Amino acid sequence: MLRCRVLGHRFRFTSERETMSWQCQRGCEAGGAKRYASVEDARRYAQAFDKEDRDDLGRRAPLVGLLPLRLIRALRQRRKSDR
Repeated sequence: MLRCRVLGHRFRFTSERETMSWQCQRGCEAGGAKRYASVEDARRYAQAFDKEDRDDLGRRAPLVGLLPLRLIRALRQRRKSDR
């Protein structure tokens, strides 16, 4: 799928018993599974990996590559504190 080649896969993680599995949300065939020693381990890893990083984009952005996002976020915070 072209979107996955350009933008990368968007994996979603789930767990069923001792198996954690992942599948690309965009509908391509990418995915896989891994077996853990316990149900709790599989659930914990699936929960930890199944997160979207969009909420933290301006906060955890690479210094040079996303510098404009850092600057915009800093300006917004400065305006909020001036009010």
